[in-house]
Amino acid sequence: MNIEKQVLGLIKLGDYIKEFLAKNPEGYNDNDLDFELLLKKSEIENPWFTIDNQKFALQQWSGLLTEENIKNWLKDYSISKITKRVGLILAGNIPLVGFHDVISVVLSNHIPVIKLSSKDKYMVPFLLRKWKEFSDDQVNYEFVERLKDFDAVIATGSNNTARYLEYYFKNSLSIIRKNRTSAAVLKGDETPEELQLLAKDIFQYFGLGCRNVTRIFIPDDFLIDRLFESFIEYKDIINHNKYANNYDYNRAVFLLNQDKFWDNNFVMLKEDDKLFSPLSVVHFSRYSSLDDVKNFIAENGESIQCIVAKEELGLDSIGFGEAQNPSLNTYADNVDTMKFLELV
Repeated sequence: MNIEKQVLGLIKLGDYIKEFLAKNPEGYNDNDLDFELLLKKSEIENPWFTIDNQKFALQQWSGLLTEENIKNWLKDYSISKITKRVGLILAGNIPLVGFHDVISVVLSNHIPVIKLSSKDKYMVPFLLRKWKEFSDDQVNYEFVERLKDFDAVIATGSNNTARYLEYYFKNSLSIIRKNRTSAAVLKGDETPEELQLLAKDIFQYFGLGCRNVTRIFIPDDFLIDRLFESFIEYKDIINHNKYANNYDYNRAVFLLNQDKFWDNNFVMLKEDDKLFSPLSVVHFSRYSSLDDVKNFIAENGESIQCIVAKEELGLDSIGFGEAQNPSLNTYADNVDTMKFLELV
């Protein structure tokens, strides 16, 4: 395969997405209408994939797929001279969550053998067709219902699923990903603007992504009301039927168990040491010593995708509002996919 044409096609794909998102629907051509129809079809099949969330994901990708970004990413890796078949079992918790794996395999000079998630069946095939078109047919891939005839595998699933995947692929070169989530650590002097950006890290994609914040560490004297004030922008999330069902269920459980929680009618805060929280719930805990927070992060590192905090706290963190803006060299589970593909 011609890597130069693949890269050029990927850049054109980014431009195509950007142009589509910038258009007024009244000015759509036939290709644009096909794209819009695909978004609507995805939302019907999976109500979590709202048009807005799909377009947000596409916007992120259009910003990533530039010549500068792609070349800076690839310069640290060697491209395989021998083409192998790499099986991909994609997740479907948020739109296009598996697309990074797909482009990594292609740009490593391998062929992705893709098992799509039933929750995200349309966008990846559509973008791959466009990429192939823009790169003069220099992109090869396959879609399968069951993986076979592969040289390596990258699979993403829940912790329970991962146990079966590890057993099933025990004799294969593999990356098996498990459940992860993200946390935020507040110093206490955050501005209202910073807390509003934190709200984005919590509520984007309804909180379904591994980069969504589900646990917040706050100083002992931090006022909970400051969090609720920063969440107001996302109050309409309760109008989404599936989210509202989760909210109603979790609220009922808390009331039946007589648990203490804080509620603003669209999200609940619960003081809890657990890293993972149910959908529509955010766990928080108070701290007096930052060392305690650092110890928790170190002990739970395998379950944490990213930390949102001020840089001055020294936590190897990202800034507020950046959780859903990973770069091309940011890898799921912090395992370098491109380095893995050099070994295939």
